[in-house]
Amino acid sequence: GCNPLAETGRSKLQNQRAVLNQQILRAVRMRAGAENLLRATTNNKVREQVLLELSFVNSDLQILKEELEGLNISVEVYQDTAETFSIPLVPLGLKETKEVDFTLPLKDFILEHFSEDSSEYEDEIADLMDLRQACRTPSRDEAGIEMLISYFLQLGYVENRFFPPTRHVGVLFTWYDSFTGVPVCQQNLLLEKASILFNIGALYTQIGTRCNRQTEAGLENAVDAFQRAAGVLSYLKETFTHTPSYDMSPAMLNVLVKMLLAQAQECVFEQIGLPGIRNEFFTLVKMTQEAAKVGEVYMLVSTAMNQEPVKENIPYSWSKLAQIKSDHYKALAHYFVATILCDHELQAGDDEDQQEKALSQLYDHMPEGLMALSLLKDKVQRKQLGKAHLRKAVVCHEEALRVCGLCKKLRNIDVLQEVLTAAHKRSLLKYSQQETEDDFLSLIQAPDIIAKTEHKMEIIAPQFSKVKVKDFFHRLGPLAVFSAKQRWTAPRSIRIHCEAGELGFSLKGGSPVQIYCLDPVCSAASMGLREGDYIVSVGGVDCKWLGVHEVLEKLKSVGEQPIEMEVISCQDTAASVHSKSATYSVGMQKTYSLICLAMEEVKIDQTKKTPLKLPFLSWGTKNRQKAASTLCLPSAVAGSSHIKKKLSPFTLLNSESSLY
Repeated sequence: GCNPLAETGRSKLQNQRAVLNQQILRAVRMRAGAENLLRATTNNKVREQVLLELSFVNSDLQILKEELEGLNISVEVYQDTAETFSIPLVPLGLKETKEVDFTLPLKDFILEHFSEDSSEYEDEIADLMDLRQACRTPSRDEAGIEMLISYFLQLGYVENRFFPPTRHVGVLFTWYDSFTGVPVCQQNLLLEKASILFNIGALYTQIGTRCNRQTEAGLENAVDAFQRAAGVLSYLKETFTHTPSYDMSPAMLNVLVKMLLAQAQECVFEQIGLPGIRNEFFTLVKMTQEAAKVGEVYMLVSTAMNQEPVKENIPYSWSKLAQIKSDHYKALAHYFVATILCDHELQAGDDEDQQEKALSQLYDHMPEGLMALSLLKDKVQRKQLGKAHLRKAVVCHEEALRVCGLCKKLRNIDVLQEVLTAAHKRSLLKYSQQETEDDFLSLIQAPDIIAKTEHKMEIIAPQFSKVKVKDFFHRLGPLAVFSAKQRWTAPRSIRIHCEAGELGFSLKGGSPVQIYCLDPVCSAASMGLREGDYIVSVGGVDCKWLGVHEVLEKLKSVGEQPIEMEVISCQDTAASVHSKSATYSVGMQKTYSLICLAMEEVKIDQTKKTPLKLPFLSWGTKNRQKAASTLCLPSAVAGSSHIKKKLSPFTLLNSESSLY
């Protein structure tokens, strides 16, 4: 990973994000304590003091939320360093996490579960921790992506080896929400995997915004990066359906995927216009529909960002920027149509049919009383419709500038103001160049333009198989056998020797090999060897990865001399569901909610049927009884309200209520 102490703009932003996360955590805890005191006390004077304190805490939290939003809209830090005249693109910030110490939990598990000397695996555990630490500060290039994917794949091995489905191993993962700063703590490794996936997508967005959009190669790389980012987040949404974090909720991920594909479409438009837009009929028709397409996708993004439950947590400046881009590109489309109508007349050598077809395909329906062919031939009609499009373009540009002025964060982005102002002035200039006639006599309204593109943006699914990783804990044996789901007896030493060249048993399987067709009267059987035992070592040499032929050679190589081998027997164990809840929260309302670790044992009535264990991140109404205390912010607290019913933080996941 990158040097975490490097004084780069990106590292400064991430450090500020980490500090804000800690401040939000402290404020949330203060609010939780004040709320509990408010519920517990009946003294009116104390209640007044607590309510006053809560108002201060809520104000502080709102300020911290605005500061975090400011980090999310600090887009200029992530743009290309070269001087550009383009509207900035929005990157995603990396999720922050706390350090995790795998040493004791994994060493204990190796000793207890695999019956091996855990001190021999200290280097492997250190390698895993070093890789995780490096993933907190990945470089903004393909090497950083590859490192994050390597850790994600390594977590698959770690999950299968050390995280049984029946109990926790004592490793607590803490990740901070990218938009709210609220921590999520769980002992489930799937939270770690989901957060790493989010950071892979976020890093792709930072690579995309970093590309030089003044070159063909830079724009191609930007389009590819945004498509890959959308693919990773889409994969995250489909794989982890009920994540206990706002930024990884299905609704939020759906909006982020739309935003990234819209930015990819925007880069395609810039790529088409990069060589310069010639004032030629068919070129302008193509640019018109491409600009209309960008405006359309940003309109869909803006609409999605203003829907519950996303509206409460998406940065306000992001939703306004999507609205600005929608108006801006819609205005460009009308400007290009106006240029076609005002600057081009049907000449004798022009292809009349092709121009008529191209013009008619721009509209759902022609303005009343107008036909495409007559419009091309009639100069007066063309001028009137062209001016109508220019008026529509000016109105859209003014709306984009108005919305930009409403958002303090966007007002401070100079290049955004410059691009919007320049486009507005260009449309005004074009309008002023037309003949000064009484516009009140013209009743023509500019019709809507059909959006069309030759380069529709699709997500690119993540290709994890291209990154090759080796299991750090390869020495424990083949994963299909030596996993956390399997349980065995401790290794037993069996002293055997060949009797007339025969061992008294056969071997089968791959790695490791199993005892097969055991002669019950042979010496090995009398020493405790059983049918189906796995051979893990022969003569002190590890045999977990050896096949049948290699193990037979070792057994017969000693001739008549006795040799010791170690075997293990598989145990049939009934899986029991762990009765501890990994997360809890109550009253999750429109802004924040702290999700912490609850270690309270759930007492289940023996006369009732034990409920089935819910899968990770799938917390519904059946899990309500596993919830505990209230830690949430910042919403008004009624003076005498008492929560009579405990709710799970994820009770509302399957409803339309505002969870996130």
